[in-house]
Amino acid sequence: MDALSAAFVPLLYGGLGNLAAYLAAHVLLCLLPAFFIAGAMAALIPKETITRFLGRNSSKAVSYPAAAAAGSLLAVCSCTIVPLFAGIYRKGAGLGPAITFLFFAPAANILALVYTGGIIGPDLAAARFILSLTFGIGIGLIMALVFRADDAAHDKATDTLFSAQRAAGMQRAALLFLLVWIALLLAGTLKLSVLTGTAVSFDLPATNAAGWQAALDRLVPYDAARGEEGVSVQGVVLIALLAAIGFAAWRGFENIQDGITAWTRTSLALIGVTLLFAALSLQATPEGLRIGLTGKFFGVAAALAVLYHLGSRRLAAENIQDWLWESWRFVKQIFPLLVIGVFLVGVIRVLIRPEWIEAIAGSNSLSGNLAGVAFGVFMYFPTLVEVPIAKMFLDLGMHRGPLLAYLMSDPELSLQSILIISAILGRKKTAVYVGLVALFSAAAGLTYGAWIDGMPLLIITLWLAAFIGLLVTSVNFMSRNTKAKALGGV
Repeated sequence: MDALSAAFVPLLYGGLGNLAAYLAAHVLLCLLPAFFIAGAMAALIPKETITRFLGRNSSKAVSYPAAAAAGSLLAVCSCTIVPLFAGIYRKGAGLGPAITFLFFAPAANILALVYTGGIIGPDLAAARFILSLTFGIGIGLIMALVFRADDAAHDKATDTLFSAQRAAGMQRAALLFLLVWIALLLAGTLKLSVLTGTAVSFDLPATNAAGWQAALDRLVPYDAARGEEGVSVQGVVLIALLAAIGFAAWRGFENIQDGITAWTRTSLALIGVTLLFAALSLQATPEGLRIGLTGKFFGVAAALAVLYHLGSRRLAAENIQDWLWESWRFVKQIFPLLVIGVFLVGVIRVLIRPEWIEAIAGSNSLSGNLAGVAFGVFMYFPTLVEVPIAKMFLDLGMHRGPLLAYLMSDPELSLQSILIISAILGRKKTAVYVGLVALFSAAAGLTYGAWIDGMPLLIITLWLAAFIGLLVTSVNFMSRNTKAKALGGV
């Protein structure tokens, strides 16, 4: 029994610690705005606005680059991009462009590329951009081809679901409402000095603050080299506020179609206060708690003020109810799976040692690149944290090819995002998507690694073209066989 407890307790401890760190650091300013953005897309934006650029029948020369361009502006991780993906897909975006958006946004957004270039090198940043763009569009095209019948049925279903909105048309206030939520998301997540810098600071006399932080560091370890974020005093307060928001939202949003209640207003007020608190800089010092008003705080405050004005003066009560219901529906669909996934990742991280990956990823081999992909899946790190982790691997001897495979798979294939995508697309589509991302990430690592090892660019280009051609031919062949069998059964 003692041996079993000795083996089980560290796993449980690792899972709970990882979950606490994630809830404290990433749910409020990252995921919460994403849920509200997805809800606004589903409730307020007419389907035609989405399908004009991202629809299954739009020109591929427009829809796929537009999906990638939209994703390039969002410096978010896979967990945050999934609600946005769910929002545009539910509203009628074609499967292919939606998948390109889902892949490209966390893999090669502008901030990730700049950070990669500064920490590891511009050559790897360029490779990350070119291969992520090429393969992101390729994965989207393949998914649209394989599941074209399902895509057509989904498009028809959204016609019925949102037919009333087509008649009503798009409101300018609704578009502004959506854009301000996007601005709030960017203000809360971008790591720019104008946002992270402190304009004004003051101290609160809390003499035990440093002791509280030391106790938290013992409970939830902090190690930047391993991507462990720990939990701060501010984080504990945010977790408590998040629990309060959850309870109030359950009472205020679950039956929102019956009308806005006091619980609804309470939950919205709690969300606003919590977002502002999350945007503060709060540090435990020997003298107490040092609170700093950051650029992020002022940006979030300005966005909340505009949102309040739009919601109370410019949008009808029915629009607000629809928006809150769609947002709450996404929360119920996604958040429980996110919690399970983050916990399991924490458990797995206790079992997996980076040395295992480093030992087999020292050369640009197929096994080395697949190891980089596997490490990206099971050792998920929040957005941008994967870059210093990659630098650590590089310093420890990992080849730059498997390193790129890791950088492409880590933002895409976290265990929690796989669970969430499965709830949105179904197991079959998710399995194909995961397989394609793993395959393309490994191929990207092999390609870049071959160039690093001195292979001529012409040969690399020919091999890449042959790989894509063989894959497309195989997909076409399987798709035709499936269609022939379906017709034969009829």
